[in-house]
Amino acid sequence: MKNIKKEQKGTKKIVDKLVTYVSLGVLILLSLSLLSSISRMKNVGLTIDKEKEKVNKLKKEQEDLKKSLEIANSQEYIEKQLRDKLGLAKEGEIVVILPDPEVVKKFAPRFEEEEEILSDPNWKKWIRLFF
Repeated sequence: MKNIKKEQKGTKKIVDKLVTYVSLGVLILLSLSLLSSISRMKNVGLTIDKEKEKVNKLKKEQEDLKKSLEIANSQEYIEKQLRDKLGLAKEGEIVVILPDPEVVKKFAPRFEEEEEILSDPNWKKWIRLFF
């Protein structure tokens, strides 16, 4: 009977240790899984923030493009482009086309720049006078 009790105690200790180790292993696995999930959630949060920034940037770009489209569709802009690019004019207006600046410079009179000759300072004059 003592042997049976000792064996039962020994078996119970082994079972208790086995249950402890298995519980510890399950706890470690759950902790690792939790840490992995937290890491993934953090990465997803960063990705969401980056995508929100992209969306805001694209919205701003869209607004700028809409403003540019409104300007391009305005009558004043169309008239300006017709005048500047095509050289067209309204009835009664005269179109004047000027040559390139290089050509204009060729026809402009040239002035020779005179070099100003400065007189010697007074101390040099005094030295020349006495020596």
